Amino acid sequence: MASINPSPPPPRVKLIGRAFYESLGSPKLILAPMVDQSEFAWRLLTRSFMAPESSKNLLAYTPMLHARMFTETAKYRDHHFQPVRAGLTSIPSVEIAHLDGNPAVDRPLFVQFCANDPEELLEAARYVQPFCDAVDLNLGCPQGIARKGRYGAFLQEDQNLVYRLINNLHKNLDIPVTAKIRILETKEDTLKYAKVVISAGASILTVHGRQRDQKGHKTGLADWSVLRFLRDNLPPDTVLFANGNILQHRDIHTCLEKTGADGVMSAEGNLCDPAIFAEPPPPGQGGREYWRGRDGKGGYRVDAVFRRYMDILYRYVLEKPPPKRQPLFIPSDLGADTTEVALVNEAVHEADGQSPAKKQKLDHKQTKPTSPNLLSMQAHLFHLLRPLVAKYTEARDALARSRAGDMAAFENVLHLVEKATREGLLDYEAGPEKYEERPESINLSDGENGDVQGPDSDSSVAAVRACKRPWWVCQPYVRPLPKEALEKGSLTLSKKDRRKLGEKEQVERQVQASPIAISEREKVDAADGMKEEEMPKEAMVCG
Repeated sequence: MASINPSPPPPRVKLIGRAFYESLGSPKLILAPMVDQSEFAWRLLTRSFMAPESSKNLLAYTPMLHARMFTETAKYRDHHFQPVRAGLTSIPSVEIAHLDGNPAVDRPLFVQFCANDPEELLEAARYVQPFCDAVDLNLGCPQGIARKGRYGAFLQEDQNLVYRLINNLHKNLDIPVTAKIRILETKEDTLKYAKVVISAGASILTVHGRQRDQKGHKTGLADWSVLRFLRDNLPPDTVLFANGNILQHRDIHTCLEKTGADGVMSAEGNLCDPAIFAEPPPPGQGGREYWRGRDGKGGYRVDAVFRRYMDILYRYVLEKPPPKRQPLFIPSDLGADTTEVALVNEAVHEADGQSPAKKQKLDHKQTKPTSPNLLSMQAHLFHLLRPLVAKYTEARDALARSRAGDMAAFENVLHLVEKATREGLLDYEAGPEKYEERPESINLSDGENGDVQGPDSDSSVAAVRACKRPWWVCQPYVRPLPKEALEKGSLTLSKKDRRKLGEKEQVERQVQASPIAISEREKVDAADGMKEEEMPKEAMVCG
C-alpha cells in the first residue's frame, strides 16, 4: 500500500472547538459535502455570488472521498482531489497550489472522508491536511452502497468505532477533525450519540435533521426540533451546524433562529440555486443576471448562472479564456443589432463548418476526461435547468447527449437555454398575469410564507407555491412529502412502516390513493402547464 505523510510547510498552531471555528471567521453559511457534486468548480461558482467582504462567511466541503481507496490508489487521489498539478505522490509545495484548497479562491475548505478503519482514515487525512482547514468524517450517508461498505450512517450502531475513528484523527492530525451525523429515532438517543462524537474530539458537529431511512420518496422533512434539543443540551461551547429543509435564502435565517445552530448547511437547495447563500441584489441593481417580476419575486436567471459556470471551467480547469459572449438578452434590447447575433462563439464552433451535432460526435472519440470538475457537469446542469428542460425538451435532449469534457456540446446547450430564456422573457412582457398566482388561490396554512415548519406538516403545497418562479429562474425542487407520495402511488410502505402507521390510517391512505383522486400537490404541479418529464439518472442526487 502506498503511503506518504506530507506535512504543511509552515507548522500550524492547531486550534480546536470554538476557537478553531472563530479563527475561520465564524462562518454561518455552509456548502454541504455532496457525492460527486461539491467539487472545486461548483464551490467556486457558489462563492462567486458572495460579496467580497462576505466571501469568508461561506465554508465549503469537498465531495465525500473513500479513505481506503484514497490511500491505496494514486489514480483515485488524482481523479478526486487536485490541490497540486503533480498529484499527491510527494511532499507538496505551497507555491504550486492548483485547484482544491487553493488559498486564493477555495478557503475555508473541509475535506470529507468515509471510513471504517481508523488507520486508513488517518493515512488518507494526512494526504490532504496541507490543503484544507479540517478533515470531516461522514457518518450520515444513508445509501445502499454505504450499508454494503459499512460506513456513513451505518456506523451509528457501532459508536465505539465512531469514537476511535474521530479520536485517532484528533490526536494525530495537524488540523482539526469534524463530523456529520443524522438524527436517531429519539432525541435522547441522538444526544447520546452527539456526545460520543464530541468527546472523541470533533471540533464541529453537523447534524442532518433526518433519520437514516429518510431518503428517496421517504425523504420527508428534517426535524429542527431535534437540533434545538441538541443545542439546549450539549455543552454551550459546542459548534453546531444544522442541515435540512433549506429551500431558499430566507430559510437560512429561519433555521438559525429556530435551531440555535452556529451555521446552516445546504445541499440540494444549492444544486438548484448556487446563489442560495447570497443576499438578493436590491431592486434595480441585479443587472442582466437577476430577474425580478412585477410582484417583487425573482432570482438569478438560469442562463446567467450557466454562463458563469462555463466560464469558471474555462478559466480554472481548462486554463484558457472563455469564449467572447454577447450580453444576456433583456426585453429592452429589442431592436438592437446584438439580439440576433449567434450565441455560440467561433471559439467553439470552429471555422471548419461543423455543426454542433457533428462536432459532438467527433469529440466522443477523444479520451474521456478524468477531472471531477468536467465529469460533474451534466448532473449539475440537470439540477440547475430542471424547470426549463421540463418545458423545452430540445435543451433536455441536447444535455442528455452531452458528454464530459465536450465543451462544444455544452456550449450548444447554453445556446438553447439562452434562446428559451429569451422566449420566456418576451412572453412574460406580453402577459405577466399568466405567471402569477391569484392571491385567493394561495393557502399558506402549511407554513407561514411557505417556510417549512417541522415534521407535523403533511403537505408541501405551501412550500411549492412560495418557491415557484418562472422556469427561466433558479428555484428549488420541493420533494413531495411521504404522504403525498403515497397518494400518488409512487411510494409503497414496508411492513414495518405499515405497522407504525396503524391499520386505520393505512386504510385512509389507500382510499386517498384512488385513481380518480388528485392530490393538492398534483394540482399545483399541473398548474404550470408543463409536462412531467422523466429526468435521466445523471440528474439524480446521492443523498
